[in-house]
Amino acid sequence: MPLFDARDILAFPGGDNATDTVIGNIHLNLTTLKHWNYTYYSNGTLSNGSWCLLTFEPYQPALVFPNGTFLNVTWCWSPTEPIGVRAGIAIGYAILFGLALILTMVNLTKHGKLHLPAEKRFFPIGRRWQWYWAAWVCATAMISLLTTVDVDRYFLPELPIILTSFFWYLMQMGAIAVVWEAVRHWGSWMERQFIDPDPFVLREDDKRAQVELYVPLFFYLFLWLNFFMIVPRNWSKIEHQRYPEQIITDAAPTATDARFKTAAFLLAVCWLITAFSLRHSIKYYCPRNRGLFNRIRGFIRYMPLRFKLLLPLAAVIPAYQALVAWHFDYSPLRVNGSNKASIFAGGYTPALLILYVQAIIGFFNPNEDLELQRQRRVRTQALNQEIGIVVKPSWWRRNNGEIMDPNENMRDQLLRNVREINGNKAVDPATAEAATLTTIDESGKPIEMGPVSPTLVSSGLSGPQLTPYTGQSDRRRGERNLELAAGLLFPDGAKSAAANAARRRAELMQDGPAPPPYLDNNAGSGSRSVTRSVSAQSEGSTNQPPQVIKSMLDV
Repeated sequence: MPLFDARDILAFPGGDNATDTVIGNIHLNLTTLKHWNYTYYSNGTLSNGSWCLLTFEPYQPALVFPNGTFLNVTWCWSPTEPIGVRAGIAIGYAILFGLALILTMVNLTKHGKLHLPAEKRFFPIGRRWQWYWAAWVCATAMISLLTTVDVDRYFLPELPIILTSFFWYLMQMGAIAVVWEAVRHWGSWMERQFIDPDPFVLREDDKRAQVELYVPLFFYLFLWLNFFMIVPRNWSKIEHQRYPEQIITDAAPTATDARFKTAAFLLAVCWLITAFSLRHSIKYYCPRNRGLFNRIRGFIRYMPLRFKLLLPLAAVIPAYQALVAWHFDYSPLRVNGSNKASIFAGGYTPALLILYVQAIIGFFNPNEDLELQRQRRVRTQALNQEIGIVVKPSWWRRNNGEIMDPNENMRDQLLRNVREINGNKAVDPATAEAATLTTIDESGKPIEMGPVSPTLVSSGLSGPQLTPYTGQSDRRRGERNLELAAGLLFPDGAKSAAANAARRRAELMQDGPAPPPYLDNNAGSGSRSVTRSVSAQSEGSTNQPPQVIKSMLDV
């Protein structure tokens, strides 16, 4: 198909002879041009259906070779034109979207920072998605707007119009996703405040929870369907806007086909799901109203100011997509359309306002973790007032010694505790002098505390003098150690125990002879002696053999 209308075809200008032509004050071989089927058009271009080059100054070719190629050629798809009105407005919008990107990053840092441990029920990424989508909108909008500059500057439409349209549709998807994530996260934040005082006030398996689980899935299902209706397609026919007939036959039918119309409908469904999610959050987390009129009034009353602005702006996006899907003259896909104002008013302004509303409200709203901490402090103060607890000021613990000095050693802490208990009572000089002594270990270095000794006890009591146990019986060794510890801890008890043992021994002596002494076997002792002990008071003879018992009658 030729690039231009047949009526715009001109005859080659005459030259020095029948095989010569002068185009742009340059002599070219007319025979070669006709052999390769080149046609000269009234707009100063030379084309054979495959190649298109400019022939006016200063872009005219210098020479044509016999094989049909040119020297110093400038193609028709080159940025040779000055910046037009559409490109100038696009640059201004790109600057505004760049500022919105900076504000978005600041809000992402502020609201995405954690000040409380992450909870399984509320993931930290949930609060950040609205800012991620806002950054996506800024990036795609700037790419679309900056490529609009080349849409105006290209002599014939080519790749820039495709890039502008492609990223414009991605920006529209992101703008709807920003509003959705803002509404969804507001509901999640309301739920978090609702269950923070009592985690069991709301069930996790009721109808409310099921709706909050499946509604996001439906939203992103329709959003991705919108993506697949628009993006995977043949975009090359959008470039065919080089003459009126080509626009009518190629560009306009492609830009207004059934897939673009279906995509606009799917985006409208996403907006309806967003409005339903907002109504659901107000229903369960705000005071309820009875009656249809009161419910509508309560819905408007409890709707945050941010959403009163965002929802109407978001509604413009699918409405404008539907408009351009039926009327090509208002579409950003049109290169030289007469309605350039509608492209920016309906195509870029709603998304830009959504970003700035989000950024401004984000600056005024506090971080959610910090706000939750503030609410907890308020509830704690209210509970303390109900039960009569007065919270001491911050300087109270420091003045009363409850905050330990990092430079204070153990001895100073013990002395401070003693002063708190005993006050300024007089202390025995000998005890005070002994307490201030610093023990030196074997290496000559001072240590904080010396060994515990009964001599430092002001009562003057001494523990029992027990002989260390050197036998092999673990049970006996444990008893001896227990007696030693009891004597050190309770000197009076050790004395009374010794007196009781002496009294018990005297009582036993009254009944008969004293029992044989208890002898401990040393670790290195040999076999035990089997000889019988000789007692002075024994009535039987020890020299006679032992009596043999024959039956129970002999006992």
